This record gives sequence, C-alpha cells and structure tokens, in this order.
Amino acid sequence: MTLPAIRLNQISKVYSNGTVALQNMNLAIQDAEFVSLVGPSGCGKSTVLQMIAGLGQINSGSIEWGISDRQLAYVFQEAALMPWATVQENVRLPLKLAGTSKKYAEVLVQQAIQRVGLSGFERSYPRELSGGMKMRVSIARALVTKPNVLLMDEPFGALDEITRSKLNRDVLDLWSQHRWTVVFVTHNIYEAVYLSNRVIVMAAHPGRVVADIAINAPYPRSEEFRTSLLYNEYCREVSQCLEAAMNASPLQLNRTAIAQTSTS
Repeated sequence: MTLPAIRLNQISKVYSNGTVALQNMNLAIQDAEFVSLVGPSGCGKSTVLQMIAGLGQINSGSIEWGISDRQLAYVFQEAALMPWATVQENVRLPLKLAGTSKKYAEVLVQQAIQRVGLSGFERSYPRELSGGMKMRVSIARALVTKPNVLLMDEPFGALDEITRSKLNRDVLDLWSQHRWTVVFVTHNIYEAVYLSNRVIVMAAHPGRVVADIAINAPYPRSEEFRTSLLYNEYCREVSQCLEAAMNASPLQLNRTAIAQTSTS
C-alpha cells in the first residue's frame, strides 16, 4: 500500500515548561496536496510544521514519509532577509550553504527570482522593497532549492489584504506548475478555503485535529470563486468548526471527531 506523502501517527509534543502542544495527533497528507491548518492561537499549528521539518523532538508517535527523495523548504512568518545583502544574495543563501557551484547557483537564483515576479530587482536591498516584495524574496529563497515539500507558516499574515490576495494567486499559480506538497498555516479562514484542497481545523489545550474539510472546488481558482456561493458555504463550515474548536465543547466537536481517522 502506497504511503501518503506525509503521515503523522499519534504525534505528541510537550515543551519543557509542561505545555502540551500536540496530543495524539493523526494527519495524512497526499502527494501534491495543498493542505491548510487553521485554529486558535496556541493550538500547535506551527509546531506541526516544525515537527514535519525535523525542527525539534517528538515526545511520542512518528512521522512517515511516502516521498523517497524529499526536499523540504520552509517559509516563515517574517521574511527574515539579510538587510546588508541584495535580493540576489538573499535568494542564493541556501545554495551557498549547500556548497552549490557559483555558476549553477546563478542559474537557479535567476529562475527563482523570475518565478516570484521580481526580475529587475536582483540588486535591490530589503530596505528598498515593500512588505509584499520582501515576502516574495523569502519565497524565492525557499524555491531555489527545488523542493517537493513546502512548509509555510503564516507567510502573509502581516500584509495588507490587496497584497495578500495577490500573493495567494501567485502561490496557487506556482503550486499548479510544480505540484509541491504544501502545508500552509494561517489564521485566515478565507485564505485557507481559497488556497486549499483540504482545511484542517485544530483545537488547543491540547493541540489536536477536530475537523478535516475537503474543499471540492476545481483549480485554477479565479477571483470569481471568492464571491461564489460554494466558497461562502465552505468558509461558513470552516468558521463553525473553528468556533467549536475555540469553545472546546466535546458535543460540538463530536460530529467532526472522525477527522483524525478519515485520512488514514
């Protein structure tokens, strides 16, 4: 039987201060899926990304991979660019650390910059860029290594709505071209529904999955989708599940409790 691209089996994570970030969490993500995690603050969304990336120790459970030659890239909440370095130098950083030859790195860097729409800004410094452009540089830096798994931790949370919507469209265009397996953390229900094949709703204390909602809408998703009845119905369903997760009522969560096994 073929494994999913990523499978979390009964994952638990407890921090040294006693905080139970995740408890017995199960989640299966298929190859080339775009999966978003939503939930209240402190429910462990970012912790899930960190565990998948191998950034920290799991207390119990396991992560299985169905991708034999996995290449992970991580896009953080902040662009975290080197202020003294140009766009080109910032994007080249992972290749420099990996010892990639300068000649080959130049080709990869130019390709990545072009993909995120920053051609012509190669020699610009972060201080000369808008917030949206800085995040594009961060995405290009992730893409330059040619990943097949992309982990994104609220990358657009600090941006205005117009810029955020534009970057949503751009990320979907890139995903449709390259078919990465994407795990995307966001607090924004509308963003999650617009982008995703599936939206995973998590509850806090302890962090766990309480709903797994398939977004059965075709790609590409235009701006018309955002105003459609189907889109609004999905947003309402996710919102209701999120409200139940925040209230942490067992009765409210019971109807979606099968989410932890539905993707097995």
